[in-house]
Amino acid sequence: MKIPFSPPYIDDAVKREVLDALESGWITSGPKVLALERLVGEQVGIKNVACCSSATAGLQLMLHWYGVGKGDEVIIPAYTYAATALVVIHLGATPVMMDSGDDFNIDVSKISEKINQRTKAIIPVDIAGWPCDYDELNKLVNDKKVKDQFRASHPHQHLLGRILILADSAHSIGARYKEKPMGNWADFTVFSFHAVKNITTAEGGAIVINLPADRFDSDAVYAQVKLWSLNGQTKDAFAKSGGAGWRYDIVYAGFKMNMPDVLAAIGLAQLKKYNDQILPERKRVFQSYCEQFRSFSWVKLPPLDSESKKSSYHLFPLRINGITEAQRDAIIVCITEQGVAVNVHFQPLPMLTLFREMGFKCADFPKAFDSYSREISLPIYPELDSKKINYIVSTVVAAYEKVVNG
Repeated sequence: MKIPFSPPYIDDAVKREVLDALESGWITSGPKVLALERLVGEQVGIKNVACCSSATAGLQLMLHWYGVGKGDEVIIPAYTYAATALVVIHLGATPVMMDSGDDFNIDVSKISEKINQRTKAIIPVDIAGWPCDYDELNKLVNDKKVKDQFRASHPHQHLLGRILILADSAHSIGARYKEKPMGNWADFTVFSFHAVKNITTAEGGAIVINLPADRFDSDAVYAQVKLWSLNGQTKDAFAKSGGAGWRYDIVYAGFKMNMPDVLAAIGLAQLKKYNDQILPERKRVFQSYCEQFRSFSWVKLPPLDSESKKSSYHLFPLRINGITEAQRDAIIVCITEQGVAVNVHFQPLPMLTLFREMGFKCADFPKAFDSYSREISLPIYPELDSKKINYIVSTVVAAYEKVVNG
């Protein structure tokens, strides 16, 4: 049996929506993007959502909006994909890495040790779709001692008056923290619509704007973000085609980070059935894995749901107790030989050449390395029926027995 790791969810509704965009004669940023922004806004209960070319672009754009640059520091987890750190580096700032907790996410209890006058932002990452501890993060950045330490060097920093919380929620659209959807717990929340995500536009992302209403006009911030994501141009092509006139101006040295309509159409069709169909199906697969693996003492299950957190079930990051990194790799080889595609999320950043050469050491992040060294991400998507799930589980069990017990 051949089981891919994470195929995109493409059904007839997606094909119709994309064909509608193609037949409309308008395939770059236009009505489909605006419709997707509205639908994401309805999903999270926040009015202002700006689509962009990727979650990476969204993170970088919002750090830039906050004036993060040379000499500044941004706190990130060591256990994440490289993009979380690269957006900081691209702006000339310094990523400051933190170890993770037992749930893969950044250990919020240790963050205060890394805060100083150069700290401008914290980027928590909802690994596998499991929300970070946002209450604790918000208490931290609003603590009087921490705020007194904050040194603003940009108008937006002066207005907010504290460290920015920029949530890397690439995995967690549909997840909930304390009964509220992701998007409600950070100043900005960035979702990913990459090809392997729960909702995809092939490539793309969305920025949820949730700044304090007593200090910021979110409508104005949305307009600014949209302008900056399209080269600082005052009129996009769709506005000009609708009779707004050909003449435009460039009022800011912006970026090319806009999402085209033909891609937005994919996500638009998927998001319409996300809450009622796609998300429950992902939960079904997640729960089935939990039920079948629970009887094995060598398995450490990922967090499912708790009183305060509900996952988006983006990944099923299985950890195996008592094995080495080499044994984990051997188990993956055995699983793959049986036709099941699996993955590893993630290599801690200090393992990668770029960050190792910057002076980061894996030994400084023992929990991150421990989780990585025995983690295997299993396939999780709606098309997996019970027969396929049973095959995946039996394949993993057989691989473990072969490698560990010989």
